[in-house]
Amino acid sequence: MCGIVGYAGDKNAVAMLMHGLKKLEYRGYDSAGIAYLSQGEIKVKKCKGRLVNLQNIVSDEIKEEHHVGIGHTRWATHGEPSDINSHPHVSRDNRFCIVHNGIIENYMSIREQLIVDGYNFESTTDSEVITHLLHYHYKGDVIEALFKTIHQLEGSYALSIICNDYPDQVFCVRKDSPLIVGKGKNENFIASDIPAILKYTRDIYIMEDHEIAIISSKLVTFYNSLGKKIEKQTMKVTWDENASEKEGYEHFMLKEIHEEPVAITKTIGPRIKNNEIILDQLVLKRPKKIIIVACGTAYHAGVVGKYLFEKLLRIPVEVDVASEFRYRDPIIDKHTLTIIISQSGETIDTLFALRKAKENNSKVLAIVNVVGSSIAREADDVLYTWAGPEIAVASTKAYSTQLSAIYLLALSFYKGEKYKDYVNQLQDVPKMIEHILNSTDQVMKTASLLYNSKSIFFMGRGLDYALSMEGSLKLKEISYIHSEAYPGGELKHGTIALIEKGTPVICSLTQPDILEKMISNIREIKARGAFVIVITQEEQVEKINEIADIILPIPNVDPLFAPIIAVTPMQLFAYHCSVYKGNDVDKPRNLAKSVTVE
Repeated sequence: MCGIVGYAGDKNAVAMLMHGLKKLEYRGYDSAGIAYLSQGEIKVKKCKGRLVNLQNIVSDEIKEEHHVGIGHTRWATHGEPSDINSHPHVSRDNRFCIVHNGIIENYMSIREQLIVDGYNFESTTDSEVITHLLHYHYKGDVIEALFKTIHQLEGSYALSIICNDYPDQVFCVRKDSPLIVGKGKNENFIASDIPAILKYTRDIYIMEDHEIAIISSKLVTFYNSLGKKIEKQTMKVTWDENASEKEGYEHFMLKEIHEEPVAITKTIGPRIKNNEIILDQLVLKRPKKIIIVACGTAYHAGVVGKYLFEKLLRIPVEVDVASEFRYRDPIIDKHTLTIIISQSGETIDTLFALRKAKENNSKVLAIVNVVGSSIAREADDVLYTWAGPEIAVASTKAYSTQLSAIYLLALSFYKGEKYKDYVNQLQDVPKMIEHILNSTDQVMKTASLLYNSKSIFFMGRGLDYALSMEGSLKLKEISYIHSEAYPGGELKHGTIALIEKGTPVICSLTQPDILEKMISNIREIKARGAFVIVITQEEQVEKINEIADIILPIPNVDPLFAPIIAVTPMQLFAYHCSVYKGNDVDKPRNLAKSVTVE
């Protein structure tokens, strides 16, 4: 969730921190703040609200010379968004200042003990206990104090720290929350994610749990969990900095939807040679059982995967929400393949689910976008989606590339008579999506008619139901319209009570074997006054005309591949509804990218 930056170098620290926070604001925008060292004294500037509010406060400091500092953009967990609860937090004698991403689960007991020891608390956050605890343990050695502090903390954290006794250094440590170190020339960096520092360096260190890093303008020093100095290798970032810019699009979300054809090509292209799927880097045997674990949009990709694996491979598949999986007692063993899906590779619930699967001797395959992320490092095998950076909070191209990876994996196991045809159709997917992106007038018109709706329902069967779940999520998270997805046969088991004259229902009809069943379901809701929007292949339009108020056609495609095609008009519909309502499309309320807290 929250975004962290740290800087030590020969440039103006305030300007560098503000640049980094701008690139990380998608991780949280309830408040923002920076701290920097000025003549050996820690100065803090922070405030509630978007980063622009902080920009106005620090405009004078950008003109001055400060060379060491830390910054934070917050997604609120403990304590409401406010100036006081904003990070950074300072110790009582202004010696230490910290920014924190994560949740300290035992903060109340630590807080109570520190109050007994004479410490006063200004905020209601869990993070403030860290800076006072550091002060409590400090006897002149920051590393010693930091190790004693983190040994008391339960939960997850990424910390960046400055101390006025060490005016040229920034300290950092992580556990179950992402943090990287960037190596530059006469400057070094700390950040939650690569875009924050990509303008200045492509050489990064990936930090492991409980490692401590110290940066100055000239040096980067690492200590392992035992307090011993260690050497680490840098990783070179290869993607273009422009990939994290809007490049003329009004919003990142729209840009990323339009990037789907290229992103899918990058996912599948290198892995198909002479019409054969080649996954050389994977060492997988056909499992007896598959469990797919993910959160949010990635979970919906997993639901598509369930239908796909069971249809093509006849292997039993379970799909579970990661936050539930880790707290139940799943039946998994060495014959089970657990597929973990996460765009960032840092989703905390999914990371813990991965560890639970490995504890039960399951083979773990990760489908992730971010190279070197925690999930990628801990999985047995990784299938990278190579989608490039996704900045908008609402995931679009990440979902499409996750589906592409799932199709690659399923077809790599499948050896049926339609194998060659399926591989050909998978390669045709990008141009089909391109066709949809070149003809969006009907989607925009539909959004203009429905953006003021109180509720919009989604309905489908089989793969269409899996697709509907993602369409519904996309709409609710950026347009704030109440939306639910239901299997076509389930609506009449209660929810049809909510259908009244004019209620919009978006129906996916891409599966011919259950087309007549869906048509019957549509007639049931039409009889109650529903306004029906149908997404279907062009060849089905004539048959659907009678029951649909609006039709959003997609290119003719084998029903097996319909979900990866038909999600694009759903994404565009959600996007345009949000635009018509005047919402902040890329930063929807209460949400943030890369969910690194439970």
